[in-house]
Amino acid sequence: KVTPTITSGYEGAVLTGNTVNLYCTLPQSAGWTFYWSKHTQSPEKKTITNIYTISSVRVSDGGQYRCRAGRGNPVFYTNYSDALWNIDFNNCIGNCDCLTESNKAMVNIKPDKQVFKGEPVTLRCDIQAGGDTEWTYSWYKDDRLYPNRRTQEFPISSVTESNAGKYTCRGERTNDLQKSEISDAVTLTVSDVALAVLSVSPQSWLTEGDSVTLSCEVTGSSTGWTFSWYRAVPYRPGLKQIRDAHGNVMYGVELLSDSRREAGGSYTLSPAALHHTGVYVCRAERGEPAYQTQYSSPQPLWLTGTSPPASLIISPSRSQHFSGHSLSLSCEGQSDSTGWRVRRYTHSGEVSDCSSVTGSTRNISSLYTSHTGVYWCQSESGGGSDPLNITVHNGDVILDSPVHPVTEGDSLTLRCLYRSTKPSNLTADFYRDGSLLQTQTTGEMIIRTVSKSDAGLYHCTHPEKGETPKSWLSVRAAGSGSTGVAVGVAVGLSLTVFLIITLGLVYYCRKRTGLKTCTVSVLYQYMQLKHRSLETACDSAAQPSDVTYTEIVTTTKPKGNNEAVTRPDDVTYSQIKMKDLNHHETAKYNSGIKKVTAPVSS
Repeated sequence: KVTPTITSGYEGAVLTGNTVNLYCTLPQSAGWTFYWSKHTQSPEKKTITNIYTISSVRVSDGGQYRCRAGRGNPVFYTNYSDALWNIDFNNCIGNCDCLTESNKAMVNIKPDKQVFKGEPVTLRCDIQAGGDTEWTYSWYKDDRLYPNRRTQEFPISSVTESNAGKYTCRGERTNDLQKSEISDAVTLTVSDVALAVLSVSPQSWLTEGDSVTLSCEVTGSSTGWTFSWYRAVPYRPGLKQIRDAHGNVMYGVELLSDSRREAGGSYTLSPAALHHTGVYVCRAERGEPAYQTQYSSPQPLWLTGTSPPASLIISPSRSQHFSGHSLSLSCEGQSDSTGWRVRRYTHSGEVSDCSSVTGSTRNISSLYTSHTGVYWCQSESGGGSDPLNITVHNGDVILDSPVHPVTEGDSLTLRCLYRSTKPSNLTADFYRDGSLLQTQTTGEMIIRTVSKSDAGLYHCTHPEKGETPKSWLSVRAAGSGSTGVAVGVAVGLSLTVFLIITLGLVYYCRKRTGLKTCTVSVLYQYMQLKHRSLETACDSAAQPSDVTYTEIVTTTKPKGNNEAVTRPDDVTYSQIKMKDLNHHETAKYNSGIKKVTAPVSS
């Protein structure tokens, strides 16, 4: 019998989705009918030609194929051909034909499927397990073929909204023109301008030494961005201008010296210092060439210090003010005299300097609500003061609250102030962080002993005059900064006064008695024995006494004036009780002593 030969229309692997032809060849082909068998199928399939076509090959079409031919009646059959391992993955060896399953195309988009107008984008078509085979590619957008796009990469230099849509691709092998399966659709979304958003954690108002993190992210996108950090400063030539919607210059941006373009979107200050006070912005970029977002909206960071190098003095010294009234600001007590100025960040987003002369006072003769903002002293060397919040109100009532931080343990009075005459009914409600604290008929709320928990946003309301703006009350730990210095000064002054009084009493004792034994130790004995008179203390004689008050007033005599001028700040009051058992005598002495009443021995 004759034995046919079975062959495939492809050399090498057969790609799923393609059409493959199997051929059964005999030396004499006239009048033959052909029968096709697969080891997993029964009965045989019959064709009148020697071609068996498998359309859109699938994995299930894989296996061992044979063919034979027959003719005549009764039918005369040839032998079966040798087996053709046409589509068997596990037996793809030698010159046998195989089916390759991983031939599906896949679309990848860089930098992301979510992009922004003007951003460069690259689409790439990858064939799974494509190997080193040479391919040509076809690109489709919304199922329509892109003409003249035959490369693996499809670059778009600057995307527009018209580029948005669903993209697919497929490949075609150059050696046998087999096509890959078409890819799944990938949607490219094109949004408007990319926006960076900056936030501060845990909050914007902090104490020196705290840790704070600035976080930057891009709205609607998180892939492939790196971030840079800037400080918003008054504009000067050489800086990038930031303008508002009306074209007004709001501030310039200055790249932070330790800012790095890196992924992660966070910038941590730990510990935060007073010189970190200021206004910050960020921006992000990605891709090559780099595409940059717009600068974020400004985000302030306010730090109060324990010993700031300067103090911002505000008069009137309160956080809220009426529009139309006047205000003065000055930097005082600065340890560094170089280039101090009053800087402000208004609620409209402007960063500007109010003054630039060292020690100068900035006077605002008529306040407007546009003056509302945060003010602080800033030096060229980076020093600063505590930031102070100033609110200008058009209404009829404001809250009289301290503009400087309050020290723990102090007493504090908050009151409603009125633009015109006080109303007959002073009853007012006081709130902290939106919650009612007290209702006071006097229009005043007193916190007897301030604690850290009293920090917050305060405001008051009056039934006729309305509601005040909200102001932040800062509380500083007791014993910090200038408070400790004040305590030290007070102790030093007390010791000085004590020494002067002691020496004066020694002199008085010796003059009155003529005793050389009237020493500091004798006075110490007197202080220990509180009920003994001065004379008996000097004589070391124990005698009981009652209370007598001695008033001592120091005076000075200026040139050209015979009258003594009393200096209230220099007055020292001493009360001494002395009594003799026999009798009393009253004497007056003039050597700088206005009144002296003391018992004298007979």
